[in-house]
Amino acid sequence: MQKIRLNILGLSVSQTQSGAYALVLSEENGDRRIPIIIGPVEAQAIAIQLEGLKPPRPLTHDLIKNIALAFNIVLLEVIIHKLEEGIFYSELLCEMDGREVKIDSRTSDAVALALRFRCPIYTSEDILNKAGIVLEGDEAKQPESGKTGKKPGSSESTPFARYTLQELEELLNEAVQNEDYEKASVLRDEISNRKKN
Repeated sequence: MQKIRLNILGLSVSQTQSGAYALVLSEENGDRRIPIIIGPVEAQAIAIQLEGLKPPRPLTHDLIKNIALAFNIVLLEVIIHKLEEGIFYSELLCEMDGREVKIDSRTSDAVALALRFRCPIYTSEDILNKAGIVLEGDEAKQPESGKTGKKPGSSESTPFARYTLQELEELLNEAVQNEDYEKASVLRDEISNRKKN
């Protein structure tokens, strides 16, 4: 299988399934994108890492990474190797004591771990042909905001527009301490937008 590298383009609320999210992966040297529907818990695990948030206690994927590192297991790469009836199948390629091992994984978990180990994500031409989409015109030029499709920089789209920067940072710290990562993510965006403007 010829491997094609994918990058994480962003997360957005799924337009097709209530309560679900779309993880969008993009071909590194091409225009095709793969939308993968994932659950809210997995979306949170990916968003926390994308946002650079540090939870006060390790979450499940952080724990897996800590266990792997304690036993000198390295995640080399993630491979999305099969698409069957709309479900993507992935493998983790790990190395321990010079020996490579493939481990079956849900794609959402594999991506969450790839982010934590900073390892590449690959797929095949066959899967890109089956599931890859190319956005036309204006949609292709607009990068995913990484959230719910709101335009970056639009402070009025959040309930935190009336707060000062210092108040926002205090709220962000409080949200992380309370493990309310969805709120923390919105606050982080608001702070970033304010600092840009």
